[in-house]
Amino acid sequence: MAPTLSTTPMSTTPTPAAVEAPTELTFRPGRWIDGWNAEDPSFWASTGRAIAKRNLGWSIFAEFLGFIIWQLWSIVVVLLPAAGFELTTTETFWLISLPSLVGATLRFPYTFAVALFGGRNWTIVSAGLLLIPATLLGFAVQNPETPFGVLLLIAALGGVGGGNFASSMANITYFFPQKEKGWALGLNAAGGNIGTAIAQLAVPIVVTLGAAGTLNIQLAGWMWIPLILVAMWGAWRYMDNLSSAKADFAGAASALREPHLWVMALLYIGTFGSFIGFAGVFPKLIADQFPEFSTFHVGAASLSLAFLGALVGSLSRPYGGKLADRFGGARMTVISFSVMILATLALILTLPLGSFWVFLGCFLVLFVATGMGNGSTYRMIPAIFAARGAANGGDAHSVSTQRRGAAALGLIAAIGAYGGFLIPQVLGASKSATGGYETAFWCFIAAYAVLLAVTAAVYLVPRSSLAGQRI
Repeated sequence: MAPTLSTTPMSTTPTPAAVEAPTELTFRPGRWIDGWNAEDPSFWASTGRAIAKRNLGWSIFAEFLGFIIWQLWSIVVVLLPAAGFELTTTETFWLISLPSLVGATLRFPYTFAVALFGGRNWTIVSAGLLLIPATLLGFAVQNPETPFGVLLLIAALGGVGGGNFASSMANITYFFPQKEKGWALGLNAAGGNIGTAIAQLAVPIVVTLGAAGTLNIQLAGWMWIPLILVAMWGAWRYMDNLSSAKADFAGAASALREPHLWVMALLYIGTFGSFIGFAGVFPKLIADQFPEFSTFHVGAASLSLAFLGALVGSLSRPYGGKLADRFGGARMTVISFSVMILATLALILTLPLGSFWVFLGCFLVLFVATGMGNGSTYRMIPAIFAARGAANGGDAHSVSTQRRGAAALGLIAAIGAYGGFLIPQVLGASKSATGGYETAFWCFIAAYAVLLAVTAAVYLVPRSSLAGQRI
């Protein structure tokens, strides 16, 4: 139900973020808001904060469900053999990785959808799209004769959940003032990332509850439908559209011409790409290496510990950003890549021991390092674009500089998500070619070493191209 038409006085003090903003906050039918100016302290304290926090809460919930559907096949593929499906190693890794490929690609149009359709409106639509892969998965997995091509198509449709991150982040950034964007966006991102862990925790429990020996694998998709409907209702009832949210195609085009965007995109593939890639493949790795530990029986339910990887990676992300604020983003990114190298090396060296708990411990350290790296690399992006603005003789805090930086955040987030496709594909190729995963892990170590060197060479040493600043 749309709010009653009303106006609330705002301060007329001009601000850099909204020089031409209307002086009145106006609510229109369809929950459209005109005159939003989060940079006005009096408006923010009296009215803006409460509205922004309400939109943030429902945005997090919708994005959380998006991550669940996006990464749902990471746990479903482990359950398919028990349901009578016979899949090759290559087919299994395609089911795991294709949603990430589709989701990463959808992040580009989803970034601009909020400005075109409204944040509330697009949240309803993007949440509603999750119903399609969730419903189809429930039908497809009941019949072991379902063609692999059909399974692959449904997995690809799950990629719509990956696009939700981009639109959710774009929407929330319009609601908050510059000084609180970091907190709001970090909370939004972490709330979404945790969806991967919840899917890997809840699905094995739900599908195995009931009569002994019964595997209700169709519930892996259908169990989320009520929550998706709640998210759609909540967005319709409580979220808002901001007329001030405009698609910044010029800012995106300008950001794409910046060489540092592509450098940071590579670094983000190494951090976030590793996080989402390993999160997707972790249940499969456990099932292959330690089948006796792939599930633990708790009463009538089965529990997989694979969710711990995505959980610790998600929870460590905000701390990576916080430490980057204190010690520098480049320094924390170098540390993150260093720990990722050491954890992966320890994993390779300890695999012959055949110890599940050592294997789990090495991977949890790796997940924490990827999460910290997510936060630190994301923190580097606005600092780099501010430094570039200063180096080019402009104002580091000018509107044009902030526009390029904001556009770069969305583009880099989209490119980085392709790591969720690359990691499983490299692991699958290693398994098919050698019968094990060691070769893939050595490739990851080499890649992390290169990314560490790039970070140190470009961003730890003060450069004139970055106004002499150490990022």
